[in-house]
Amino acid sequence: MRLTILGGGGFRVPLVHRALLDDARRGTPGRCTELVLYDTDSMRLRVIASVLAAQATDVPDAPAVRIARSLDEALSGADFVFSAIRVGGTAGRVRDERIALGEGVLGQETVGAGGVLYGLRTIPVALHIAERVAEVAPDAWVINFTNPAGMVTQAMASVLGERVIGICDSPVGLVRRAARAAGVDPDRVTFDYVGLNHLGWLRSLKMNDRDLLPELLANDRALGSFEEGKLFGSELLQALGCLPNEYLHYYYFRRETLRSVLEAVETRGEFLDQQQGGFFSEAAESPDQAYRLWERTRLHREETYMAESRAASGGWQRDSCDLEGGGYDQVALALMRAVSRDERTRLILNVPNGTTVPALDPDAIIETVCEVGAGGARPLPCAPLSDDQLGLMLQLKAVERAAIQAAVQHDRTAALRALVLHPLVDSPAAAARILDRAGANAESGGWGSAARRQEPTAV
Repeated sequence: MRLTILGGGGFRVPLVHRALLDDARRGTPGRCTELVLYDTDSMRLRVIASVLAAQATDVPDAPAVRIARSLDEALSGADFVFSAIRVGGTAGRVRDERIALGEGVLGQETVGAGGVLYGLRTIPVALHIAERVAEVAPDAWVINFTNPAGMVTQAMASVLGERVIGICDSPVGLVRRAARAAGVDPDRVTFDYVGLNHLGWLRSLKMNDRDLLPELLANDRALGSFEEGKLFGSELLQALGCLPNEYLHYYYFRRETLRSVLEAVETRGEFLDQQQGGFFSEAAESPDQAYRLWERTRLHREETYMAESRAASGGWQRDSCDLEGGGYDQVALALMRAVSRDERTRLILNVPNGTTVPALDPDAIIETVCEVGAGGARPLPCAPLSDDQLGLMLQLKAVERAAIQAAVQHDRTAALRALVLHPLVDSPAAAARILDRAGANAESGGWGSAARRQEPTAV
């Protein structure tokens, strides 16, 4: 089996490779035998190749790693294509965040104004990739991890249909933490999770048909033992009657989080820009030390994940079990196993809605529990959504569709609508200024035709 990673010089590529190595050690039938990396940054590719080589030294049957020179070469013959690109690099994220914060609104890269700006820049490139996959590798399955993942998967699905599936590590992390807090094996529970990417809720957690969630929500001590419990607090969780995805902290505590971000010395984008820049420069000069440098940098990255939200909720350190990194790599591998070997399993994925949420169009990409097999991923029925959950989903789906229209048609009016409709942008005047500052209009070429000519860079 051949896996192609677009954004192959990305910092987290070694996590995917590590999961493939575990398969190789176990001698798993039908495992990945060739890993193809593609990126426009040759220095980053060389560094990541050094990290992968060091990881594979004790694995005789490790997948062969090959670097492709063009997008079409990377896609040719691929069984699965893992898209993890960052159009504009970390510098683009820094600009998105600072432009939004300059207008007094949150600029996180997947939610709020920053997420809309990132989507406008990324969607044309994602569509180009989808078109090349359809032409060069029509039988390949595309696994999308490119942020904003729901919006990008929605755009790619217009070309690839159900052969593009979005993944995220937040939902599976939430389920596993909640199960441990409830005192049960995370691998033995069933659950009801539904929403959009970075906007979902865990609404039941069952063991042997017994729902453990009400008891967990009533237990202040148990709630205080894991990340989401600490992040949201027992009072809010008991009022909601469910466990929200960690990214909903930006919505439920927007005032506190915005204050925390504004008071911080640097944004998350600035931290990652400096951290990754330092790592790649140092590792390029000392390739024999690349793996050690990568592991040190990865740990620091995980320790500081969502630091502004943790600061806004009282400040606390992440648990050691949450510092392993990845999670999405295991989701991707489980998805590939299920499709390639028809090993039927249930995963939380970003897929077309079908009839799961009746208020949404059948083609709307949602994030929910899916049955996965050789035919792909099928969303399972779920319990009716509460008014507040459905309201947020409908509003954010309107934002996604407006952003996609804006990116495809180079339409400033649609871009403005995407920003104005977003619940984290509280002023149409601020939204217009954000677009102007980003150069995001058809005349300036800040996004649209110019972006479409770009090729993938590393996430």
